[in-house]
Amino acid sequence: MAFNISALNPFQKKGKFVAIDIGSSSIKMVEAIPEKNGYYLANLGVLPLPSTAVQNNMVVEKKIVAETIRNLIESNGVKANLVVSSVPGRAVIIKKIQLPAQGEEELAANVEFEATNVIPEALENVNLDYQILGYLGDGSQMEVLLVAIKKEIVQSYTECIQEAGLTPAIMDVDYFALENMFEISYEPKLDEVVGLIHIGARYTSINVLKNGISTFTGDLPIGGESFSESLTQQLPISSDQAEALKITGLLEGKEDVNLEPLLLPTCISLAEEISRTLSLYGTMAGEEGINSIYLSGGSAKAAGLCQVLRDKLGVPVELSEPFRGFNVAKNIDRDYLNESALALAVGAGLAIRRKGDK
Repeated sequence: MAFNISALNPFQKKGKFVAIDIGSSSIKMVEAIPEKNGYYLANLGVLPLPSTAVQNNMVVEKKIVAETIRNLIESNGVKANLVVSSVPGRAVIIKKIQLPAQGEEELAANVEFEATNVIPEALENVNLDYQILGYLGDGSQMEVLLVAIKKEIVQSYTECIQEAGLTPAIMDVDYFALENMFEISYEPKLDEVVGLIHIGARYTSINVLKNGISTFTGDLPIGGESFSESLTQQLPISSDQAEALKITGLLEGKEDVNLEPLLLPTCISLAEEISRTLSLYGTMAGEEGINSIYLSGGSAKAAGLCQVLRDKLGVPVELSEPFRGFNVAKNIDRDYLNESALALAVGAGLAIRRKGDK
């Protein structure tokens, strides 16, 4: 799924692609090059953002974000100029519709007509895209996924990219970027129902896949900041110290801290919210449940979280390996890659997107 933003750059030239994932607490960069049998990971990097830079799903401090993007590109020697980025799924309107089977030209016109009935925004104010999910029954009906987002939200991201001296080429949705990451790194099994759970700084996103295709998405208002806040409430430490402690288990780089009991209440709260959301999916879809869970995001490694989720959901839960389907450049620090990979999961999915993909 990709919104058409080519009109922003009508004289756009060909070039190399780089993925820029603009999050609420950091910007992640991934550069991947297609190979005959997969993808070559050429570059990656992460730089922090002030908590005020991205608010309510929009970039509000564009100069700071643009400067951070520029620093990330220049400090890593990236030569690519075409950017693949994404908007938060929680800012996107996603609807499924059914239509009679038809050709592409006819479908494009009918989708726009149907969108006026299901999208609660005037179409001139949104970017609209769609994807055929499959055919129903005897093939006379098709199921189509509609995705719409306010143009002002998309522009808040693309304007930062342009101000950084780059060209916005593709704007995806983070849900579908995670789906791409899973597809390239794993082999979806027939009738398998998989939950992709990405724990961002402020929100946790859930994307349920069946046969490798997204069938349910949602967001929870609990993320990595909730773990950090829990630590500052229990220990006499600053927010920055809590952030480092959460990730490393060390306080000031010296003192070992037993994190599991400190983070347990937040782990349980998150697990309960995830369980309720997945139960809702099961009820809506008539499914028996999820077969397995893959975690990603900067706080996916929170001490005890995987085990709490296993106990609560009763299914296998493991950390994602976003780059298991990539060949890695020799210049990339493997320790840094291992430390950062979970935070770069959306970036990994964006890095393999190209124009014309659906």
